[in-house]
Amino acid sequence: MKILHLSDTHGKHRELTDMPPADILVHSGDFTLSGDDLEALDFIEWLCDLPYKHKIFIAGNHDDCLWDGNIEGLPDNCHFLRYSSVNINGIKFYGIPMFMQDYITETAIKEINKIPTDTDVLITHFPPINILDFSNNIHYGSSELLVKVKEIKPKVHLFGHIHASNGETTIGSTRFVNSAIVNEDYSSLQHYHVLQII
Repeated sequence: MKILHLSDTHGKHRELTDMPPADILVHSGDFTLSGDDLEALDFIEWLCDLPYKHKIFIAGNHDDCLWDGNIEGLPDNCHFLRYSSVNINGIKFYGIPMFMQDYITETAIKEINKIPTDTDVLITHFPPINILDFSNNIHYGSSELLVKVKEIKPKVHLFGHIHASNGETTIGSTRFVNSAIVNEDYSSLQHYHVLQII
């Protein structure tokens, strides 16, 4: 199974015209810039029209317009994950969004602790601490998320959020991928990542 991973497109999704073939496209959030409904709708329409067999997306901290609502009318092959999972060809994908309201109330920490132990591909907007999370001399990742990832050992952990740390690394049995597309000052596009998983 081949996965094309994107994150942090911030309204520039229609500039991505040379994306390679894959079985599944995953977007790890921050598809909007200002977080309004029209931006989100434009992204969802673009995503649904893409020729990938399956599309999965979660919300990032810029996508607050989706915090208290469900998305209705998505095609069967397009999956919005909000503390939820989808199983595709025996591979379990689990998605954790990054809504600031959930951090204020500590809902996010509680939800991190509920990530199922049988998750194969974990999708979060934010990285775990000290893994592809470095910018401006600071590690911005989540220590709670790192503890959980070490416990469940997913095959792949996909995220973005930290634009300066686009890249890949493997630690133990988990492949970590930050595919933040827009660079730090939003002036250019960085590369996406394509992964082959069994």
